[in-house]
Amino acid sequence: MSKKRVSKGLDELLSCIVKTMQDKKANDIISLNLTKIQSAVTDYFVICHGNSKTQVDAIADHIIENVRNETGNILYHFEGYENSEWILIDYVDVVVHVFLNTTRSFYQLEDLWADAEIVAYEE
Repeated sequence: MSKKRVSKGLDELLSCIVKTMQDKKANDIISLNLTKIQSAVTDYFVICHGNSKTQVDAIADHIIENVRNETGNILYHFEGYENSEWILIDYVDVVVHVFLNTTRSFYQLEDLWADAEIVAYEE
């Protein structure tokens, strides 16, 4: 069963997400390439965390805005703004996770997908 590509310009989308995270001083930015994992529902996770709920909101808001303006990709779904501890932004082929630092430590999402190829980005 192959996954269907929906996002326009996957490399451009990933680059825009990471650059926006860097611009907003996100911490420990990584991407997980899930394309070789049959059970994965997306091709990539991009994960980062902020040190406050305000920063988490700002990172997520700017990702949504910059991706729309710079790549033309429109988000499919988002959730988590209610408590701003874990905001998920779904572009179908790429799912973005913006965590509060303590929440990221608790869920350890990277460990759940340990088979994925991990790329770390400079902050």
